[in-house]
Amino acid sequence: MADYTLFTNPMSRGQIARWALHEAGADYDQVIVSYTEPKPEALLKANPMGKIPTLIHHSPDGDRTITECAAICAYLAETESAAGLAPTVAERADYYRWMFFAAGPVEQAITARSFGFEPNERQQRSAGFGTYDLMLETLTGHLAGRDFVCGERFTMADVYVGSHVLFGLAFKTLPAHPALLAYAERLKARPAYRAALAIDMAMMPPRPEKTPA
Repeated sequence: MADYTLFTNPMSRGQIARWALHEAGADYDQVIVSYTEPKPEALLKANPMGKIPTLIHHSPDGDRTITECAAICAYLAETESAAGLAPTVAERADYYRWMFFAAGPVEQAITARSFGFEPNERQQRSAGFGTYDLMLETLTGHLAGRDFVCGERFTMADVYVGSHVLFGLAFKTLPAHPALLAYAERLKARPAYRAALAIDMAMMPPRPEKTPA
């Protein structure tokens, strides 16, 4: 048995967890979860919500379940410490701040806009992201002039923050801002990213051919 079992689907946030596993050099098995068939009993036992990705760590002292992509990334960085993806003392503030900024304001702002919700002035005080534009200004302001989230060194925070940037650019939920584009190109050059993405892309259903007009 591999050290980890990943419940995932190639068309899901499971891409984030797979990339994190590859960056960590972790040994894992995968269970592909269909969107049209009943969910595996083992997944529902581990995560009653049935959400993916769900990661099971088969540790020497028993199985441990990790859900939520940010938590999966942080857990792998600490557990697979030899990969050097956890933050140094000097990097911790940026590492945790921006990983959870992506999990909170970035995801909330993108989801709200995608669903057609733009908070008014009163609602902005309660919404964790304030406004989409404020979130974007904050994110791009941090990434401009630096290679990665914590500075010059790639950490696991870049897997999580970077996935939001890559998804956002691909699906046009984030604009083609120069700081985001430059950051995305650095991430795409990573061998672990390319290897993980190739696995998911190989499982994607074929796109229907367009009928000539």
